[in-house]
Amino acid sequence: MSIHLETNVKLLNGKMKFEARAESHPPIITDYVPPFGNYEGYMPLQLFLISLSTCLGGSITLLLGRMEIKVEDLEIKATGQRRQEHPTCFEKINLAISLKSPNGTQADLEKAVALSQSKFCPVLAMIDKSIEIGFEYSVRE
Repeated sequence: MSIHLETNVKLLNGKMKFEARAESHPPIITDYVPPFGNYEGYMPLQLFLISLSTCLGGSITLLLGRMEIKVEDLEIKATGQRRQEHPTCFEKINLAISLKSPNGTQADLEKAVALSQSKFCPVLAMIDKSIEIGFEYSVRE
């Protein structure tokens, strides 16, 4: 069974500023740096890193819960290194994952990330295999 998702974007200023909508959720404004845009919103690659981080974070939280690991806090800082030539997509992405848990270990977090990467995080699965993805782990009580 497939699930149909739909979004709509509308150009706002004749440059690169768009209003993006999905169902009845509040709109998201995207833009680009001058001279192509006015940098009055998220850049599309920033939204990609947000999507990747929230998808990965959701699967990690779910998997740790199934492992009976209590998640008190989870943060992911994503950084991406863009290529110089077009398309200026990421050539490298680093995900620094910080878990606060009274009973979780770095090994537990690494296991959840590996499972997410292999079968549970669709955004991570869609990343081209030529893009280097690095992980950093931090676990605190």
